[in-house]
Amino acid sequence: MTRQAHELDHRIVGDDMQCVEITLDPHETVIAEASTLMMMDDGIEMKTIFGDGRGQPQSFLDKMIGAGKRVLTGESLFMTTYTNISSARRTAWFAAAYPGKIMPLDLRDYHGKLICQKDSFLCAAKGVSIGIAFQRKLGAGLFGGEGFIMQSLEGDGQVYIHAGGTTVQRELQSGETLKVDTGCLVCMTQTVNYDIKMVGGIKNTLFGGEGLFFATLTGPGHVWIQSLPFSRLADNIIAAAPRAGGKGKEEGSLLGGIGRLLDGDN
Repeated sequence: MTRQAHELDHRIVGDDMQCVEITLDPHETVIAEASTLMMMDDGIEMKTIFGDGRGQPQSFLDKMIGAGKRVLTGESLFMTTYTNISSARRTAWFAAAYPGKIMPLDLRDYHGKLICQKDSFLCAAKGVSIGIAFQRKLGAGLFGGEGFIMQSLEGDGQVYIHAGGTTVQRELQSGETLKVDTGCLVCMTQTVNYDIKMVGGIKNTLFGGEGLFFATLTGPGHVWIQSLPFSRLADNIIAAAPRAGGKGKEEGSLLGGIGRLLDGDN
């Protein structure tokens, strides 16, 4: 079957702080989230657009609906396209804002649709529709960690997903269930059932340090799990940052607490 989306060539560069080089033939386009561009060759035209990136002609109302869906996922109202308007091949580079791995995924291998958490989408071939996926169950929406709405990527093109830390993949058989920290889910195929369950037990709830809920993923289907969600990274940075007045935690220092006492800190 002929691919409707633009067909991109790519190269993943780096190990723990990866970026992706997208090579565009003349008139090819890649669509990306705002602020993900790293650099691009001369001859590539950048445009800010409404809509969901699918590339087909759309009415103004359709564009507004597509933009509104993105607002619901917490993303920018706009997306950015990068089109090679020269007569030779040109490259554009994209990177995420925190350490992790970039995964190139062909939507044709997953029946034309993937569901991902809103911070994981990096860029895609023009022709891929970036929309929303409502969680069917209220519990998953209220306590899922990633909100009631996740992003859906639909079409037959290549998409590039970013996961924090190390990525683990699992192929779930029919009826097989995996319990996951709510922030660690990156992406799943549309056949996976997503729900939320309480951790259970008073001591686990109060002192377990893992929150009140697990995400439960039930097969059949494929899931991608990340070891370092951005929310966890941000929490650790905030906890280690200097307090008001410039006094930090002095982690690893035996004199940290004594020093604060000598400084007159309580």
